Amino acid sequence: MPYSMLDIIAVVCFFTCWVGYARFARKKAKTTNCIAKCLHQHRIHWMYQLLSREVRVSEAALLANLERNITFFASTTMLVLAGVLTLFAQVERLEEVIASIPLTAPPVHLLIQLKLGLLTFIFVMAFFQFTWSMRQYGFLNVMIGATPVDKTGDDLELKQYAEQMATVQDQAAHTYNYGLRSYYFSMAVLCWFFHPLLFILASLVVVYTLFRREFKSKAVVAITAGMQILDAKQQRRDSAKV
Repeated sequence: MPYSMLDIIAVVCFFTCWVGYARFARKKAKTTNCIAKCLHQHRIHWMYQLLSREVRVSEAALLANLERNITFFASTTMLVLAGVLTLFAQVERLEEVIASIPLTAPPVHLLIQLKLGLLTFIFVMAFFQFTWSMRQYGFLNVMIGATPVDKTGDDLELKQYAEQMATVQDQAAHTYNYGLRSYYFSMAVLCWFFHPLLFILASLVVVYTLFRREFKSKAVVAITAGMQILDAKQQRRDSAKV
């Protein structure tokens, strides 16, 4: 057998961490303030502000900047894929390099190919996520271009339309986030080339890092405080109109 029981346990732990964290984060975001939940509220306020502007150059510039970041990762993913696919023709040299590193597990030809295959799968999925995020931002641009100006500030239908635009932007951001997670977990797969135990440890470290950044970071505290300020201001504005 080209793989040991420890390799199987490591792969199961890896996918459990990835899929389990994705489900955990999606469920916890419904009850706890996090980056995804708070930014969704910010996007709603942003789209509300957009309704009152006749000239929307600032929105176009901000969205272009967001799309530029995603385009960078999409093109980088293609370069990474090209590099990983090239390694399939250099497996023997890769085995020599790994064997020369102290405390590493003995390299096995077929197992190295399986590891490269897993990396290829991860970056292909990341490319799909980034390109779908780019398309959704394109949909948002069309919706913004079709948005009429709310001259009274009381048009409920336009506010509902603004919330739909925020939802499209939110979905684009979620897809972008899924692509970034692929990069995080690909770092864990790199550790598998050295030892399965290191692979397990790296998978757990990635989950801990993602949790800290999405739920416990200083950025989350600041974004949450900003959301509360905007919500309070919106409530005062609505009560003043009544």
